[in-house]
Amino acid sequence: MAESNQLSALINLLDEPDDKTFGVIQEKIFAFGDEAIIELEQARESSFDGLVQERIKSIINQIRQQNIQHDLIDWMKLGSSDLLQGFLLVSKTDDPELNGEKITIQIEQMKMDAWLELNDTLTALENVKVLNHILYDMHKFEGNRINLYASSNQYINTLLESRKGSPLTLGILYMILAHRLNIPIQGVNLPQHFILAYLSDLHQAHPGEQSVLFYINPFNKGAVFTHREIDLFIRQMKLKPEPSFFTPCTNVDIILRLINNMVLTYTQLNNPEKVDELNALLKVMKGVYEKEE
Repeated sequence: MAESNQLSALINLLDEPDDKTFGVIQEKIFAFGDEAIIELEQARESSFDGLVQERIKSIINQIRQQNIQHDLIDWMKLGSSDLLQGFLLVSKTDDPELNGEKITIQIEQMKMDAWLELNDTLTALENVKVLNHILYDMHKFEGNRINLYASSNQYINTLLESRKGSPLTLGILYMILAHRLNIPIQGVNLPQHFILAYLSDLHQAHPGEQSVLFYINPFNKGAVFTHREIDLFIRQMKLKPEPSFFTPCTNVDIILRLINNMVLTYTQLNNPEKVDELNALLKVMKGVYEKEE
């Protein structure tokens, strides 16, 4: 009760005109974490003071962003094996109240649709044919060729709603579905175009190029191609070949690339506040990733 009274008293001081004093008040509210959000939202609804409303909005957003940072760090430290969880956490930067359970149910339905058509006698190419049928024919997913960096392309909830995505987000969805079906497909961080690799074994700790049977283009309805096509693409882009262009990357690499894409999107949309927020998330994640390496 005493803590609740203290929080209420601090919220009542959010009209403080002195910036330095307000900073102290704000830090004390931050210390309450999630506990402060409900009272802050109630205060915002009942306040007619524009400054107070703006400050409350900012504090709530910062608390939520700190939570996302902590959750992503935990996800990384626990092995980052669940790509869906990483995608959900990044999507919460746009919608903090995102219903992860609802999205998981949608993914599980797609998994069941595919499972009904799979069996142990199918070849790798036949497995891909089934996944392509489920994603692109049955559920009508497609590449958003009109606006590749639209903000709606970047989040799992809007991807599932619109059925349109970027090479990266369609690739992430493809990987999530494949892993739930125990099909050995990983991402490849090809510059300017994210692709997938079908591996000889899903459970290799550090798969290399020698483990790749063939590649998959998730942006082009799961079209299958080989090392040669990547060579041609690299030459067309006038890039120096790197081993990373052909070998599977980690789930953390994928999530970092996703956030970088979001930074580009919001830079183009002239939203510096969102860019700063995402860059702060990148900085925290890269710091943890570099230590672990």
